Amino acid sequence: MPRHLASCFLLLVSLFLQAGCVSYQLGPSSGLEAGAQTIEIAPFPNQTEEPRLSPVVASAMRRQIQSDGTFQLDTRRKGDLKVTGQITEYLRVGVTFQPGDISTIRDFELRMTARVKVQNRRTGEVMLDRPVTGRTLIRAFNDLASAERQALPSLADDLAQNITDMIVDGAW
Repeated sequence: MPRHLASCFLLLVSLFLQAGCVSYQLGPSSGLEAGAQTIEIAPFPNQTEEPRLSPVVASAMRRQIQSDGTFQLDTRRKGDLKVTGQITEYLRVGVTFQPGDISTIRDFELRMTARVKVQNRRTGEVMLDRPVTGRTLIRAFNDLASAERQALPSLADDLAQNITDMIVDGAW
């Protein structure tokens, strides 16, 4: 291949690759400067009969907000945004059954739903007020209670990720 054709080919490939990355940006996807606003996360009261959900969700929410980096976590109750909510539903739904025995469930989907409210402290505007659901799968084996207990952090992480995505991306 002649030298000028090779350099034209490389130029075209370079332009093509750059055009594919035009919509990508570094930093938060909301357009806000990282850490410019603070956010307070209040504990979510548990309205279900399943114990131990509230502290696990609170921990997952704080971890998710910190790892995202869009907002600075405020623990002194003076954040620009205040996140409140309540855990309203905890479900265990059978998704697969033992081969040859349609009455014995092998895998369950755990679902946890929280009614989440995000309010701008300065303006009083409610920016988000809706239910959000987290999900995870577990294999029942012989001890369903142990399997659920081990899956609870994963379930809370999924719920916290979904809530954080809505807050950060402005899905209200």
